[in-house]
Amino acid sequence: MTEVFQQDVYPSMMISYDQSEDKIEPIKLGKRLKEIRKSLGLTLEESSQKTGLARSTLSKIENEQISPTFQVMQKLSTGLQIDLPQLFAPPKQVSATGRRDITLNKEGKTHPTSTYEHELLATQLTNKKMMPFKSLVRARDFAEFSEWIRHDGEEFLLVLSGEITFFSEFYEPVNLKEGDSVYYDANMGHMLISISEEDALILWITAS
Repeated sequence: MTEVFQQDVYPSMMISYDQSEDKIEPIKLGKRLKEIRKSLGLTLEESSQKTGLARSTLSKIENEQISPTFQVMQKLSTGLQIDLPQLFAPPKQVSATGRRDITLNKEGKTHPTSTYEHELLATQLTNKKMMPFKSLVRARDFAEFSEWIRHDGEEFLLVLSGEITFFSEFYEPVNLKEGDSVYYDANMGHMLISISEEDALILWITAS
């Protein structure tokens, strides 16, 4: 299979990476200790019993009224059964980008090839981390492919209608019917053909 044919079989996909600079904020040990204590489901009194530190001392640390010494931090680590670095690791910040793309039925971007007829979905979004598309499987014989199809990333395939034979480099061919699915390493050679009376329709999701 030539390079041009491989590009024709699978739509191109761009993967996005976070280019924003990480903002480093001063570590607030008191706030971090309180988060850890609550995540463990402990009260101040219970934490006091586990660490051997006075309840009032723990309260002052959590409220940033006093700074814990190294010996106190060791007691916190041992009593709460956490690694000492956890006291200094800020919680991960989860942020929503608010991106959304709706593709109405049969309104995706068409991408016909000699073996498949692709309908690209969510085409308005750029730098996607996944590439979803539906495909009508035109191929009917293994011989229609000059070599294995392979590309970077992982892939999920769901049969929407019809029946296919899924060929892969390291496994025996398997027949998949409507509702069946397969998840596989796309670097492994793979291809598929329709074996139902009508061309099978599948949903493909490619991710790198």
